[in-house]
Amino acid sequence: MSSFHVIAGHGEANVYPGVRKIGLSDLRAALAAGFDDFRAMPSHLLFLAVIYIIIGAFLYPSTSGENALPLLFPVLAGYALIGPFVAIGLYEVSRRREQGLPYSWSNAFDVLRSPALPSIVAVGALLMIIFLLWLATAQALYQAQFGVWAPQSYAHFINQVLSTPAGHRLIALGVSIGFVYAVAAFSIGVISFPLMLDRDVGAAVAVYTSIKAVLVNPVVMAVWGLIVAASIVVGVATLGVGLAILTPIMGHATWHLYRRVILPD
Repeated sequence: MSSFHVIAGHGEANVYPGVRKIGLSDLRAALAAGFDDFRAMPSHLLFLAVIYIIIGAFLYPSTSGENALPLLFPVLAGYALIGPFVAIGLYEVSRRREQGLPYSWSNAFDVLRSPALPSIVAVGALLMIIFLLWLATAQALYQAQFGVWAPQSYAHFINQVLSTPAGHRLIALGVSIGFVYAVAAFSIGVISFPLMLDRDVGAAVAVYTSIKAVLVNPVVMAVWGLIVAASIVVGVATLGVGLAILTPIMGHATWHLYRRVILPD
């Protein structure tokens, strides 16, 4: 029955949570509450270490035999695709603080004892597949424009992309196709992870409800997606330091957004 639990949750029948229509004021309130959670329990140093480990793992090949430089931007941009899964521990901390329970950064690992863990891992794997497909697409786009040879240096790569017709095509195609991947991953993950953590509804119900929340609130959710994207741009522009601060704030804020979008039991 474990596989059934992964898909449908712990109950005998699927229970679909109600979705509320929200406004921009709800986004402001969610951001304010997320910042308040971060201020109560700063976790920027932990995320700084994690972010640099992840980025370093992808940067290492660029200094070894297989040059991964063309994938640097797709990796950083793809951070948004798996962000909801990475932030799952922050949802737990916000949940505990909301309920008046003791909380610390170590409570982020309480997710490992959640009855919804199989469902959470299943949806996380789905986002990881989307992320890997995006990287494969980005690699194929680069090779279609510039061939299989890796750029000689960072300066050479930037010059290729910004000053050649092939580079302009790469930017246009990359942004267009990346947008499709981003919308898909965002719709799947924005509500599903906090919902599974909170109610253990199963992967299928969580993904369905998350997509429904986006369809019911297309404009507001689009603005939220832009806020997430802007936080990543700022974080990357500050060499990852900004990500270490903005990622936990956005993670906490996502929990409070979930509370505003999904009707209570």
